[in-house]
Amino acid sequence: MSVGAAVMPAASTPEGIFLFIPQLADLVWGTVCFVIIAVVLIKYALPRFNAVLDERTRRIEEGLALADKAKGDQKDAELKAARLVEDARLEAARIRENAQVEAKAIIAEARQAASGEASRAMEAAERQIRADKQAAQISLRSDVGLLASELAERIIGAQLADTELSARVIDRFLDELEQAPAEAVTVRSARGRG
Repeated sequence: MSVGAAVMPAASTPEGIFLFIPQLADLVWGTVCFVIIAVVLIKYALPRFNAVLDERTRRIEEGLALADKAKGDQKDAELKAARLVEDARLEAARIRENAQVEAKAIIAEARQAASGEASRAMEAAERQIRADKQAAQISLRSDVGLLASELAERIIGAQLADTELSARVIDRFLDELEQAPAEAVTVRSARGRG
């Protein structure tokens, strides 16, 4: 038969343009096979493919949402950091201002204490000077009195036995001496004018 099939007339073999047009049986069996493959793909492969695509889409959307959330968190963190820096700057300024106020108060207190101490020292020095002046006057008075009584005794030639009398003489002499410098100043100023 193979020899017979080879010898068979070419009547069933298409020629020319009919070479490209499929036979009806080929079309039917091709369509049936295509429908079976399409049904299998649509029923089994397409849901799996759609599930993979849906999962991928979900993951991408989650990633985008996380990225947006991270951007928002970053902006919030930056705002929070800026707020903390500004709060720290304000706190530092307040501490500086308080320190300056305290320093001024301490300086004023120290000045006041120093002024009080200086006035107390001045008062003590003045009291000491007055006491020294009085002591010097008393000492000078007694020394001058003794010198005056000795001088009077020498001039008179006799010892003054009466202590009251000698005290009065000494006092009168010293009073005259105290008045003498004031008169000398008046005389000197009058001489300077003339």
